[in-house]
Amino acid sequence: MEPLINYIALSAILFGIGVYGLISKRNALRLIFSVEIIINSAILNLVTFSRYSNTVSGQTFALFGIAVAAAEVAVGLAIILLAFKLHQEIDVLQLRKLRE
Repeated sequence: MEPLINYIALSAILFGIGVYGLISKRNALRLIFSVEIIINSAILNLVTFSRYSNTVSGQTFALFGIAVAAAEVAVGLAIILLAFKLHQEIDVLQLRKLRE
């Protein structure tokens, strides 16, 4: 069995990449991808701790997390496609200015 710290370190790296993407990017698609990376890091933690505690509850929550992530992508992409169709722009700052 691999040491627990390897999985936690990988999850922390994924979380950091996701947070960096949320902070630095303005493209709506990249923001959705960053949120997906953050969700995947949480799912990795759930599965890791489930494996080391010999229970299946973490894996069950991981399946629900995957379903929620898929629904989030579907709704997010629908919103982005509608915004692009109406305004030919998916830059989040430009779309925010339309509200004013």
